[in-house]
Amino acid sequence: MIDRLSAATVRHRHVVLALGLVLACVNAAAPGSTVGTRVLLLLSLAALVLSVFLMGVRPAYFVVRPQVPAFATPGPAWMVFFALGYLGPASLCLGALIRSTSEGTLSTFDLVFNLLWLLLAALVITRAWRGHGVRLHPSGVRQTWPLGSLTVPWEAMLAPQVPPATDSRPWLAMRITEPELVRGRGIPRSRRALRTDVVDPGFLASAIGHYVAHPEHRAAIGSHAEYERLRAELPARG
Repeated sequence: MIDRLSAATVRHRHVVLALGLVLACVNAAAPGSTVGTRVLLLLSLAALVLSVFLMGVRPAYFVVRPQVPAFATPGPAWMVFFALGYLGPASLCLGALIRSTSEGTLSTFDLVFNLLWLLLAALVITRAWRGHGVRLHPSGVRQTWPLGSLTVPWEAMLAPQVPPATDSRPWLAMRITEPELVRGRGIPRSRRALRTDVVDPGFLASAIGHYVAHPEHRAAIGSHAEYERLRAELPARG
């Protein structure tokens, strides 16, 4: 049940987030709607609780992105619900700003507090919308997050060790052989590890190891045909 919910949320995360944003904006623009505010806050609390349950779901698949081209880890479902959990309080902050500005009762503290909360909510929503994570490109492996990115060419690494299915660590250690080829922008999370809180670490390690060992297949990364071939080559996780 949880796995199906996670997969459906990943596929339709833009629709889910857009509906949440519309609901939050409607509530912020409706002065004195106590019932609507309570319902939105209850939904936000439910979304936060659900995000905790979904944090343990790490699917063993990639999203094929031929326009990039790349195989990308799926945008985490837990982050979508975590972002929805921020929308209830963010709606209250936006509504308070709108009403206080029109009535001329806005204090400096209220202005700063509400703006900071809205900024935080915007960052969380943006991260959930974009689905930052790990991508396999024909040229190498790229990891992105809101404040930076890390790119490791295939020639700069060895095949990572495949962790057992019971491994619960949220990262996969990389085996970098030529660190001078590694490129980082902004504030990379790590130059020696890939995040695996959004994907099965064994599946990711096997896929990277496959392309390290078979450079002849790298040019086709990003195509549906290559993804089907890759899935047939990789061992089943259990």
